[in-house]
Amino acid sequence: MIKAILLDIEGTTTPIDFVHQRLFPFAKAKIGEFVRQNFDQIQTEIEQLKIEYRRDFTEQIYGRDFRENAPESVADYLKFLIEVDRKSTPLKSLQGKIWQAGYASGELRSEMFEDVPRAFERWKAEEKTIAIYSSGSRLAQKLIFKYSNFGDLSESVSNYFDTNFGHKREAESYVKIAAALNHPPKRVLFVSDVSAELDAARNAGMQTTLAVRAGNSPVPDNQSHQTVYSFDEI
Repeated sequence: MIKAILLDIEGTTTPIDFVHQRLFPFAKAKIGEFVRQNFDQIQTEIEQLKIEYRRDFTEQIYGRDFRENAPESVADYLKFLIEVDRKSTPLKSLQGKIWQAGYASGELRSEMFEDVPRAFERWKAEEKTIAIYSSGSRLAQKLIFKYSNFGDLSESVSNYFDTNFGHKREAESYVKIAAALNHPPKRVLFVSDVSAELDAARNAGMQTTLAVRAGNSPVPDNQSHQTVYSFDEI
């Protein structure tokens, strides 16, 4: 019996277009100003970015200088990471903080598929744990459920996991998440729109379901996971 349902966000609970056409451009437009105004408060992220930059420069992925004491230089590198859709932990941390201000001001409101709140209510009634695992920061995850087009859904979610738990295509990440949820992996169902992530979860012993949503990439012919078109099927 399933005891916990672990959900991806982008392409699973939330349309991909909202993330790529609304959230990412919003952060990119605000990031220069945010870095300038909060430079002293983001030194932890800058130290992490230095490590990432050294790899990008060595591999000739990013050819510009990264001047850790220059807000404009830091912002330029962050914009590059947004453009290439890098799953960068320091970038995700800063994006979350920018989005927090946008949600609070009313500039942003997140989008959920219409079956999400209905499923949350049903799963809670069945006493299932609802948890989130996304490459976005834990703050960004909480915000997207708190400020949704269906109201505050964050109260239904008991746990938020980000890349600090490991990358989403590595089985060990799912082993650690199951332990944090206090359930054996076989009692956890992971739902995502990315078959490679589902492969990793299954290798960790979890049950898996592929979410097929409008706007998602075509389903690979060789994928072997159960598929659903709506959470009503779960």
